[in-house]
Amino acid sequence: MLPILEQMLESFPFNILDFHSNNSSEYINRRVEELLERLSIDFTKFRSCHLNDNALAESKNASIVRKTFGYQHISQKLAQVINEFNRKYLNPYINDHRPCFFSVAIVHKKGKQQKKYPYKNMMTPYDKLKLILNTEQYLKPELSF
Repeated sequence: MLPILEQMLESFPFNILDFHSNNSSEYINRRVEELLERLSIDFTKFRSCHLNDNALAESKNASIVRKTFGYQHISQKLAQVINEFNRKYLNPYINDHRPCFFSVAIVHKKGKQQKKYPYKNMMTPYDKLKLILNTEQYLKPELSF
């Protein structure tokens, strides 16, 4: 688990400041805590018994993972090949080039927030990242647009 987590953190073009996970033991253990502490990354976790907190991960499982790999168990013999495919092809596509919606929060008179996902806000994560003011300051030193 730790080598995969290190690869994931390295694959982002910017430094990771926070790491938010569910309450599973694969994420909450001493070795992961030491890694995140060494990299100066703050660690937070989901609240117990609040299943909706995990909606983003579950929607990714449905729309990406299951669509790509199906619902069957993946044999341990194939794990290295699948991890390599994910690292080289699937993750860069999802993180940089797959179009997605970005929400706009609308506040009603009584203070309730409602999120809308207008079509005009559909773009790739790469395009959204470039829209942030002074984004270059957040990129890792060896990278540029």
